[in-house]
Amino acid sequence: MRTHVKHVDFTCHPSDTARRLRAAGERPCGRCKSSVHAIGTGYYTCGGWRCPRAITQRSRDQQPLHLPNDESKDKFVFKLTLFSMRAVLVKNDAGPADSLYIGQVETPVANANEVLVKVKAFGLNRMDIHQREGHYPPPPGSSTVLGVEFSGQITSVGTQVTRWNVGDEVLGLAGGGAYAEYIVVPQTHIVTKPAHLTWAEAAAIPENFLTGSQGSFLPEIVVDLLPAFQAIVLCGEIKAEDNVLVHAGASGVGIAAIQLARFYQAKTVTATASTSVKLDFLRSISNGATHTANYKTQDFSQVVLEETTGGKGVDVLVDFVGQSHFEKNLNSLAMDGRMTLLAFLSGPVVPSVNLATILRKRLRIQGSTLRSRTPTYQSELIARFEREILEHITGQDGPGEIKTYIHKASASVIFPWSEIQAAHREMEADANIGKIIAEID
Repeated sequence: MRTHVKHVDFTCHPSDTARRLRAAGERPCGRCKSSVHAIGTGYYTCGGWRCPRAITQRSRDQQPLHLPNDESKDKFVFKLTLFSMRAVLVKNDAGPADSLYIGQVETPVANANEVLVKVKAFGLNRMDIHQREGHYPPPPGSSTVLGVEFSGQITSVGTQVTRWNVGDEVLGLAGGGAYAEYIVVPQTHIVTKPAHLTWAEAAAIPENFLTGSQGSFLPEIVVDLLPAFQAIVLCGEIKAEDNVLVHAGASGVGIAAIQLARFYQAKTVTATASTSVKLDFLRSISNGATHTANYKTQDFSQVVLEETTGGKGVDVLVDFVGQSHFEKNLNSLAMDGRMTLLAFLSGPVVPSVNLATILRKRLRIQGSTLRSRTPTYQSELIARFEREILEHITGQDGPGEIKTYIHKASASVIFPWSEIQAAHREMEADANIGKIIAEID
């Protein structure tokens, strides 16, 4: 990802009056709509290739700048300053929710295979809290601005982008940068926003359903960069009639995983949560949990063995909790069971584990974070998701087999991004049922 250079020298002819704008103050560029300011006096010609994006691109490529009538002696030299965009930033680069604020950063520019998207809404995830606290750095080369999922409208495309056009409405996944007015992403990391979804509903999809999908199905992904591997196998390998256990069921990812398991015809889906309100909700939703357990008052492994599976155990287990659930997870799994560890909310260190259970049951345990996956992996996952799942998703009140559920913090369903501190505190308090979304005004 590249950003606009802050100052660019260029020449301009006052005599070129056919297309000229007074550049004594802030004005929108007629081509790229960016706000620009020319320091000096004279006229700034804003048209054709003289758009500031073209000028800065030529400057980066170290190509000479040319204007018509170069033989003219009546030239000016300007300093061009490109105005920045707004983004959610963290004071001192790390801190509590109160350290979040909306500040200014430079607007990103799309490279050849990338698109620039004007963000309409973005989703909150646990990783955002960890990154805000300084515990979870973004992948190398990614934006340091928080946020990995968004919905919005394309405002510019790279020279090698073939599928997308300016004005297309999309939703997508990124390594970072979604808490901002604009974001640059590879053209393969977005999909078309279904027309029946709102911006907020669309923003609730990428990380929830793609992360949930990692624990739910087996895509055949050939990785060109690693020829020793003929395919990357995702963890869950769910089959019809499998029994499934999903922890943190009322989270956005948990709800998505439950619905995906039902969509792929799981026999039973047991979900855990901490309150009766959350458990009632998980049983009531479309394609919701067939069984539930309150992990604070019940031994969920006993519920799975005695009430849900008749002593067999679950074939697929999706866990976000880690330490406190680990031993019971092993007890809950069936022979040849598969467990996917997506997070460790209770801690990453398990003091003692009976490895004999893993050997005796032939268990497979795999950790996975979508953010750390390669661009090739993410692109293939997104492509399969678009083929198999996207058309079945609707809003909470829609008729689809899979629905997006947005957390209602108050009478206003959606947090404005000006209340990003409150949105983070809501997630930290584990108060949400469904996805927390913020909309950009």
